[in-house]
Amino acid sequence: MPKGHSLRVTAAAAAELGRQAAVAGTPGMMHLDLVEGSCERWAIRLRPGHLAGTPIARADGITLYAPAEQLTLLTGLSLDYRGDISGGGFLVRPGEGVVSCACGTAFSRGGASRQATQ
Repeated sequence: MPKGHSLRVTAAAAAELGRQAAVAGTPGMMHLDLVEGSCERWAIRLRPGHLAGTPIARADGITLYAPAEQLTLLTGLSLDYRGDISGGGFLVRPGEGVVSCACGTAFSRGGASRQATQ
């Protein structure tokens, strides 16, 4: 993993990532990339496998990969998972200088909020 990178994966997120990777036939490997969000600048997209990315986090038997050019945007974030009887989803827990939308799936850095530009 790149030195100094600090994306944190909670135990709940690692368990769900591991489950999804196993179901997809890529045990222990998931890929995260950032796509344009609707309520904030960036939203996370998770897919099985490593898809030629760089390993950015390891937790509980799962390695999470991401495009090298997105590493600085992911630094200081925490990936969590919340589920209940009606479903579940991954959430971005913001760090310093990061704003997360109300739904928790999108974020902006340094005041570059999508809401501020609309």
